[in-house]
Amino acid sequence: MKIEVLGMGCGNCNKLYQNAVEAAKLTGKEIEVTKVEDIKKIMAYGVLSTPALVIDGLVKVAGKVPRVEDIKEWIK
Repeated sequence: MKIEVLGMGCGNCNKLYQNAVEAAKLTGKEIEVTKVEDIKKIMAYGVLSTPALVIDGLVKVAGKVPRVEDIKEWIK
């Protein structure tokens, strides 16, 4: 499984990355969590508002920071 956090490095982007890493750890699954800061790659997902969370190529949320619990549910 691959999780991507889309954003240019703002505070909310960093918080979402931390939440995603924490959620991945709590599931016990092998999950790759990466940051994507390249605007062209972000735009390729059709995301207009960051931060955004992408799980296995599917945009789950954009423009807000979901809770660790929410992310855990998405990656079950």
